[in-house]
Amino acid sequence: MENSEKIIKIKGVFKNYDWGGKTFLPALLHVSNEEKRPFAEYWLGSNLHEGYGKLPYLFKVQDVEKMLSIQVHPSKAVAKAKFEEENKKGIPLDAPHRNYKDDNHKPELLSPLSDFYLLHGFKPADKLQKVLGEVPELNFLQQEFNNSHYKQLYTRVMRMPQEEVNSRLQPLLDRIIPVYQAGKLSKDKEDFWAARAALTFNAGSNIDRGIFSIYLFNIVKMVPGEALFQDAGFPHAYLEGHTMEIMANSDNVLRGGLTPKHIDVDELLQ
Repeated sequence: MENSEKIIKIKGVFKNYDWGGKTFLPALLHVSNEEKRPFAEYWLGSNLHEGYGKLPYLFKVQDVEKMLSIQVHPSKAVAKAKFEEENKKGIPLDAPHRNYKDDNHKPELLSPLSDFYLLHGFKPADKLQKVLGEVPELNFLQQEFNNSHYKQLYTRVMRMPQEEVNSRLQPLLDRIIPVYQAGKLSKDKEDFWAARAALTFNAGSNIDRGIFSIYLFNIVKMVPGEALFQDAGFPHAYLEGHTMEIMANSDNVLRGGLTPKHIDVDELLQ
């Protein structure tokens, strides 16, 4: 067989999630979008032609116009065990409350095509303590973080009753949203993304607890030519921009906020 005959041509697919932009991907790949639909992702490497099965990776080009959920992905061992566990419970693969859609891990490597902002892991202890001290509405968390107790701190905000989430964060939002709407906040500040998150995700009178994470995590700005790796169990959230991303072929996502989708606190904290 000639080498040229071993090449398999992959045709990508678009994902029209509502967080995507309307112009970047259509322009990049010369596709019409007269309907002004959101084009969030272009996938290469999911299910292939019959007879070839699946590739072990999935490559994406993404246009993040609206913020994505705070999330972590499981290790290979955890994914395999939990996938089997949910199968035994009879939870349908497409059930909204199912956490594990397959038995694979999902390490990710991304490289931006524009200025790209994301939340990437917890702040170092000194910077996190500084933020908790400088933001008056978060002063109450200083004691929780005493001696760098990250798990204790995150468990506190993730298990906080919704009524307390509302009462703790409403004064903060009342203070920062007018400043955001006046265009006086920069993208390197937590207040910018917290205000945007509130205006995007708050449902009715309930405030999304993921806003706490914006202050606890690193805000990272990337530019074209850089790359970033995110391994299993590493919390992150994409905030804005265009990027390329390659990952293990999996759809296992545990969410921690900034989303209307299912959140399983117990699984996330594990």
